Amino acid sequence: MFAWKDSYNIGVPEIDAQHRRLFSLADQLHAAMNNGKGKDVIASVLQNLIDYTKTHFAAEERLMQRCRYPNFTEHKIQHDQLTAKVLQLQRDFQAGTAAISIEVMQFLNAWLRQHIGDSDRKYTPFVNAAMAS
Repeated sequence: MFAWKDSYNIGVPEIDAQHRRLFSLADQLHAAMNNGKGKDVIASVLQNLIDYTKTHFAAEERLMQRCRYPNFTEHKIQHDQLTAKVLQLQRDFQAGTAAISIEVMQFLNAWLRQHIGDSDRKYTPFVNAAMAS
């Protein structure tokens, strides 16, 4: 479900590497869910994904600020909304009121593909221009 494709590359090597890592971590979560791993294992994998997502978003936001990306605020809102949603899912999962389901995995997969393919591609020209100057 979370197989990386080179077509997902946005042309910023540091960010492309981070995106590949996000896909790998999401795939680990999907595998843990599919293989019926226990709650503790799934919780640990989910925490790793959340931690790395926060690291990635912070790096991406610093990069956008350095290159003065004009749509930074809107992009950060997307990051903040996903972060809030995933943290709520984590709280619900830990409380036993939600499961890591195929619907959750499909949402995460669609969000990553759309966000990288659309939102992240929009800042690439600004990063490249800043690096060239």
